[in-house]
Amino acid sequence: MSANSLPEGAAVWHSLEVDKALDLLDSNAESGLTPQEIQQRLQKYGPNELEEIAGRSTWEILLDQFKNIMLLMLIGVALISGLIDLWGWRTGTLKPGEVPFKDTIAILAIVILNGILGYVQESRAEKALAALKKMTSPLVRVIRDTRFVEIAAKELVPGDVMLLEAGMQIAADGRLIEQSNLQIRESALTGEAEAVNKQASLKLPEETSLGDRLNVVFQGTEVVQGRGKVLVTNTGMTTELGKIAAMLQAVESEPTPLQQRMTQLGNVLVTGSLILVAIVVVGGVIKDGGFKNIQELLEVSLSMAVAVVPEGLPAVITVTLALGTQRMVRQNALIRKLPAVETLGSVTTICSDKTGTLTQNKMVVQSISTNNKTFRVSGEGYAPTGDFQLNGQKISLEESPEISALSVACAVCNDSVLQKEQGEWAILGDPTEGALLTLAGKAGIEKDQWNSKLPRVAEFPFSSERKRMSVIAQVQQVVTGEASSRGIDPAIAGFLQSEPYLMFTKGSPELILARCTQIHLGNDTGTVTEAQRQQILAENDKMASKGLRVLGFAYKPLLEIPPEGSDEVSEQGLVWLGLVGMLDAPRPEVRAAVQECREAGIRPVMITGDHQLTARAIATDLGIAQEGDRVLTGQELQRMTDQELEQNVDLVSIYARVSPEHKLRIVQALQRRGRFVAMTGDGVNDAPALKQADIGIAMGITGTDVSKEASDMVLLDDNFATIVSATKEGRVVYTNIRRFIKYILGSNIGEVLTIAAAPLIGLGGVPLTPLQILWMNLVTDGLPALALAVEPPEPDVMQRPPFSPRESIFARGLGSYMIRIGIIFAIITIALMWWAYQHTHAAGYQGDPDTWKTMVFTTLCIAQMGHAIAIRSNNRLTIEMNPFSNIFVLAAVVVTTILQLMLVYVPPLRDFFGTHYLTLEELGVCIGFSALMFVWIEAEKIFLRIMGKKAV
Repeated sequence: MSANSLPEGAAVWHSLEVDKALDLLDSNAESGLTPQEIQQRLQKYGPNELEEIAGRSTWEILLDQFKNIMLLMLIGVALISGLIDLWGWRTGTLKPGEVPFKDTIAILAIVILNGILGYVQESRAEKALAALKKMTSPLVRVIRDTRFVEIAAKELVPGDVMLLEAGMQIAADGRLIEQSNLQIRESALTGEAEAVNKQASLKLPEETSLGDRLNVVFQGTEVVQGRGKVLVTNTGMTTELGKIAAMLQAVESEPTPLQQRMTQLGNVLVTGSLILVAIVVVGGVIKDGGFKNIQELLEVSLSMAVAVVPEGLPAVITVTLALGTQRMVRQNALIRKLPAVETLGSVTTICSDKTGTLTQNKMVVQSISTNNKTFRVSGEGYAPTGDFQLNGQKISLEESPEISALSVACAVCNDSVLQKEQGEWAILGDPTEGALLTLAGKAGIEKDQWNSKLPRVAEFPFSSERKRMSVIAQVQQVVTGEASSRGIDPAIAGFLQSEPYLMFTKGSPELILARCTQIHLGNDTGTVTEAQRQQILAENDKMASKGLRVLGFAYKPLLEIPPEGSDEVSEQGLVWLGLVGMLDAPRPEVRAAVQECREAGIRPVMITGDHQLTARAIATDLGIAQEGDRVLTGQELQRMTDQELEQNVDLVSIYARVSPEHKLRIVQALQRRGRFVAMTGDGVNDAPALKQADIGIAMGITGTDVSKEASDMVLLDDNFATIVSATKEGRVVYTNIRRFIKYILGSNIGEVLTIAAAPLIGLGGVPLTPLQILWMNLVTDGLPALALAVEPPEPDVMQRPPFSPRESIFARGLGSYMIRIGIIFAIITIALMWWAYQHTHAAGYQGDPDTWKTMVFTTLCIAQMGHAIAIRSNNRLTIEMNPFSNIFVLAAVVVTTILQLMLVYVPPLRDFFGTHYLTLEELGVCIGFSALMFVWIEAEKIFLRIMGKKAV
């Protein structure tokens, strides 16, 4: 359904009177639509369903894996190698015992394996839209043609009159026609924990933010209590839920930093390889004065092409990320997409929702004010334990009877239940009333006991129009004589005169105070003065400025139960008890997590649908913002252009009253500023920003299925502090990836230069076959690389700024290291190769003249073992390190060396890999030359230390 097909004014239904909205949609609140109108509108607007844009097919994802430039080059090498083998097989020029096409088969097997690895990572079906669809109610009650009928939600059309009742999930957006005590939980859409009281009679300004549109309802939200009649205004993709679905599908997945770096690496390697191949071929043709040795030159070129591609690198990276994933799961961070492990290490900004992420999603009383005293209340969550402080000093309840009196009112004027479930305190009912029960518990007032002391006999229920509720309770004790001798609980001794009933009232502080004529003074009452009224109102404003939700409490002794409907008369002449200020309290561990983020150069930003005062109070308390920092609201943001937002985005740490599209714009503006953004969230409203962010982090406990499916990572414990642990792991993973890339590519450059040198210095034949090179790249390089992937973190990993996600793979000395080590590798091996060639071609040599090739092969492989041991640290000498801090490196070196020797000394393997038997003298020479690699790297560390430099 197109938004343009809706009547004019469709975007601002909340700013219209009910009658105007009905006229625009040509509907009737009592009779609904006729069957003919319904059919016409179904054809015009389409079904009330979320539409899905087709993504890549399975085959497209699979084929995309083989567009990698390194894999394309390997495919080309395999085909040319196969043609050479085919020519040799047909002309009979194959060497005796040589198996044709084994190089081709081996290379193609590696290509296919890498393609499968890439496919597995990318082939996750997009499930976010499916999760959104689950939020639409399957059945809905409507009025059609003057009859009440139940229809499938997808049959709803604009103009339908929908009926709501408690427990229903709302199936479309709509303008309220009428309501009775209607409360709707919109946290999944707006991010606010508290249920919203809806009012049909309101007419709101056009710019009213989503969370403040009290006269409309939204698809996917839930009716908590009450009833309502709704004019359906938007269905399908034009609902707020539909807009989120459209944003989700419009967000294109960007390649991660690691993927970008691997692409860059492939381009450089392939380009360099082709240039070197051209030099070798042209040099060989010039040297030989023609093309008579073209087959040998082609074989050299093929070996160089195979040598330059790190075939084992994709597998090593995948396994490294998988190991990082397992470590993160043990820390309650579930990684849904492997590249996100490394991506976390590059995060510069964390955009976090407030409710349930930075806070406990539990209302907790922070302070109370009674009898001209303001008390600070301590404790966490719904646990009824804590204490009361006055001016920073803990006070006893005996010294402050007014606290007990106020706590009794909190317990009696309450419809919720506080109970312990599996060792945790939980609330059944409204979170606000749960906070009041917790406060009462801290004062020693238990609801069950006081329900028997003061059983409820009548009530005036809360409504959004009244903004208050009252409970009438019967006093069970007989009132005679002095209170102290009556056996009456001291907590209510000051309440009682001689009346058998007490009415407790709570609600809007200004409204309750206006109905009070007296004030409770602990064990007595007095007339409330104008000065006291002003003091109470000032304290109310002070609490509200801290982001607290404030309720006022009062009581009134009664001679008889007031008749039903007499609330306006009965709720007069009240006795003021005090104020209660509560907050969705921050998680206690988040302050330390925010501080650690700042030390690590990561900037936390709060983005919430909640009120700006509340957002400011939480952000300041947690250290996300400083006192006086600017809060940008959704209305202000809406008026900004993208350019204006981009100019302000680095200056604002608190965004309040924002809608889903606002969150998406904020993330995009940060990204345009070059920031690498992580976005945490749990609601449906977070999903587009989660998908747009460089890494999306969803909440595992409170998070919706939509947010989880749109994310890269899920916090299993909903703990913001877990992000810090995950970020640290990401940094460790990236450091280790750089370490084994240095290790692998330094070797590969040495191989390429060695192969290129052979024909140029006049040695006959190719020193290494493609199969031998594959062995080195996959086994002798691969196993130690995997061991390096689990190297423990450096001590200062979280005391430095994040490395730029856009830095080159060769940044911070990695490129120069690879070239330098590759050249040293080549010099050592070429020297060995020259000696070995002379040795095996000397007069009287008893072995095969091609044994020199096996010596080159063995030297390259064993030299890598010393390289693996030395590269564990960039700055510390090997003798300064604990060899058992990464036992896997030692194990990999031993296992790989044994495997390499098996290729030389086990006949079947020797025949398959085309190696030759080495004498002990020859093996000793290979080991001696190989050891020079280890010596060189250790000498570099000593040189850097002397020069006062530190390798990165």
